[in-house]
Amino acid sequence: MIRIVIAEDQGMMLGALGSLLNLEEDMDVVGMAKNGQEAVDLVKELQPDICIMDIEMPIKTGLDAAEELQDEECQIIILTTFARTGYFERARNAGVRGYLLKDNPIEELVKSIHSIIKGRRIYAPELIDLAFDMKDDEKNPLTERECQVLKLVSEGKTTKQIAGELFLSPGTVRNYISTILDKLGVRNRIEAISMFQEKGWFK
Repeated sequence: MIRIVIAEDQGMMLGALGSLLNLEEDMDVVGMAKNGQEAVDLVKELQPDICIMDIEMPIKTGLDAAEELQDEECQIIILTTFARTGYFERARNAGVRGYLLKDNPIEELVKSIHSIIKGRRIYAPELIDLAFDMKDDEKNPLTERECQVLKLVSEGKTTKQIAGELFLSPGTVRNYISTILDKLGVRNRIEAISMFQEKGWFK
């Protein structure tokens, strides 16, 4: 029996997916979570074979949860509406075994679960095409340090707080922010944060 945990913040989708998978003779939905933190807790507690997760969830996203569960034996499947290269890249780096889109039929999900249990990786063809067709201007142009600065900006930290956390001077932080805006081609910090979220570049 394949033991499954499902994480999805939309109650109707969560219930429907659970019911459909429970109809399969060799599948048992042992837990359902409404956010990424619940998913992490359930996987660690129940030790399922598969965890199916949405990306956009409260408290902790599906990608955050997948990264936290990398050392668990449970195989992670991302099931989402977002065909974004940044998300896909981050999911692969987190060891996610499947990345599927919600508009596919349930039969495809069931088939993918069986394949993943046998050791295969299953990625939606649309995502593979996106990854191969990704242009240079769709790749994250920022250095690791610049990404750190922007992440702290997105958390509402002041220039002084960022300087203290990264052991930099406030002037250096301001220079980093100016460089970030130039590289991203945006006018202000809010636009920079929005672009980073849209591209799925935040880690």
